[in-house]
Amino acid sequence: MFYPLSAFIGLRYAKASKGSHFIAFINFFSVAGIALGLMALITVLSVMNGFEGELKLRNLGITPHILVTNKSDADSNPDTFKHLKGVIASAQQIDSEGIVQSSKGLTGVMFQGIQPEVMQQSSVIAQNMLIGELTDLVKGEYGIVIGRALSIKLNLRIGEKARLMASENSYFGPFGRMYSQRVFRVVGIFDMGSALDDKAILMHIDDAARLLRSKTEKLAQTRLFLADAFDYKSVVQALTAEGYSSTNWRDQQGVLFDAVKMEKNMMSLMLLLIISVAAFNIVSALVMVVTEKQGDIAILLTQGMTRNNIMGIFLFNGIYNGIKGTVIGVVAGVLLVTQINNLVRLFNLPIFLSPDGQGLPTDLQWQQVVFLIITSLILCFLASLYPAYRAVRVNPADALKYE
Repeated sequence: MFYPLSAFIGLRYAKASKGSHFIAFINFFSVAGIALGLMALITVLSVMNGFEGELKLRNLGITPHILVTNKSDADSNPDTFKHLKGVIASAQQIDSEGIVQSSKGLTGVMFQGIQPEVMQQSSVIAQNMLIGELTDLVKGEYGIVIGRALSIKLNLRIGEKARLMASENSYFGPFGRMYSQRVFRVVGIFDMGSALDDKAILMHIDDAARLLRSKTEKLAQTRLFLADAFDYKSVVQALTAEGYSSTNWRDQQGVLFDAVKMEKNMMSLMLLLIISVAAFNIVSALVMVVTEKQGDIAILLTQGMTRNNIMGIFLFNGIYNGIKGTVIGVVAGVLLVTQINNLVRLFNLPIFLSPDGQGLPTDLQWQQVVFLIITSLILCFLASLYPAYRAVRVNPADALKYE
């Protein structure tokens, strides 16, 4: 097979181990460092992506993606906002806060008055019901659906009753400030595995309006379900352009997701620095090769090889090591990500962080893998530039003076 001369000589230098065991040793650890760094980075990013996806699915399954303040009765039409890109469904909803009391105690909660039929089709809560269905919320029967964590906290079971007091629309009575309250019966329990499971209560939208002593049309807002909750900005901008005011999930959950994103970025930066250190080990290895092979370089120059070809030899040598380390690291990283939960079970490691106890959530995103491959190869190329420049600067007369 035909190789360019620079590639042929560079490949021989890269594979040679008899001339200098020390240089071969440094080459080996350069490749190993790049491979281990890439493997760790792919694994960490995939696990962090998995956690972020779980948070998005579970926390944002309860928190509305976007709540739009209705301007008129026409906004209650389910098709009013369907024309907005990214919106997959809409429903009328009342959001408020209050206190729920049972025989065991009381706690602060946020309650949502929902349209059960629409939520049954569009909300991820419907897929995580342990007992009952969202459609069991019937107008006038004052039923509630609560999270498993809240049912344990207040010792509430299906069919049991609890008193819910609304913090809004309070009034002064003979005994001071009075809060609107009503006894509700538990008709369903969900388990989203989120931090909001012990704070969220769902009820029929008309029952929520009665609790707040107002009309449904006056209190209701339109809840928009997005295909991807993170793509909320374009929808909010479109709503603002049409004259609607709205709130979105970032008002309640933005700090949490910003913290997760910052942690992922910092972990990526630290592991990328490991790859950088390994890549720049190539500098020391190639500089030693240049120093050791000055006589060979001088002979090649006297026989007519151009300095560009000499530079190509050492660039190819460094990039070859980078490619080798990158391929090993990517293959090892992908295998580790796909088998990480099997390894956790095999070695009986106490890591069961997903809500359903199935181990670490992972999400391998190939665009991230491609970006890491390109970054690694660029670092290896940059690390090879200085030794290649040193090789080009060799003076044949000085190098061959004592030969």
